[in-house]
Amino acid sequence: MADFDPEKFQDKYVNYFPELQRAYKNAFETMNDEYDSELVHAIDQQILNESEPFYEDGDFRIQLPDDPAERLTAVLVDDEKLSGVLDAYVEELRRQHRRVFGLEE
Repeated sequence: MADFDPEKFQDKYVNYFPELQRAYKNAFETMNDEYDSELVHAIDQQILNESEPFYEDGDFRIQLPDDPAERLTAVLVDDEKLSGVLDAYVEELRRQHRRVFGLEE
């Protein structure tokens, strides 16, 4: 893989699409191993499918769609559990982005 260029990340789907796919796949696999697979799959398909990764101030940020809890219809889960698993998933995505792009500390 070529060196990561923050300016190229602004057009990420042209310049880094395979790396983005790998980061999301790795995060899904990690989360699926550690949490309820039905909930992880629902979050992946109904919330994260509309998420957007950004690179700002030296780190990755994952922007979620508005009202993520309202988007989740495939499983029944209380707000507290959803919030905890979704937060862990977003953090895992950020970690995988850093790893895939060679920016781990």
